[in-house]
Amino acid sequence: MNQKGFTLIEMLIVLLIISVLLIVTIPNLTENTESIRNKGCEALVLNTSAQVESYYIEYDEFPVSLEELVDENYITQTQCPNGDELTYDSESGHVGTP
Repeated sequence: MNQKGFTLIEMLIVLLIISVLLIVTIPNLTENTESIRNKGCEALVLNTSAQVESYYIEYDEFPVSLEELVDENYITQTQCPNGDELTYDSESGHVGTP
């Protein structure tokens, strides 16, 4: 009988290659997590600033607080992925982070 399949050596080589790939990629992913969260925060600030401008165009005044934008469904969150809370100046309409 001629059975075809992987030998034990071939399976060990495949497992070795997969292990090396995991060892190389996992630390690289964890190192970039902070950078990804900071980029997400920058994007949230830009998006919220745009929504403040939309609110200003519609009501001809800046919102009193970011919670007002949440209540009016302009935005859904005021906290960045890295945990920072957005800051807001109702006089100028400026959105930022601490």
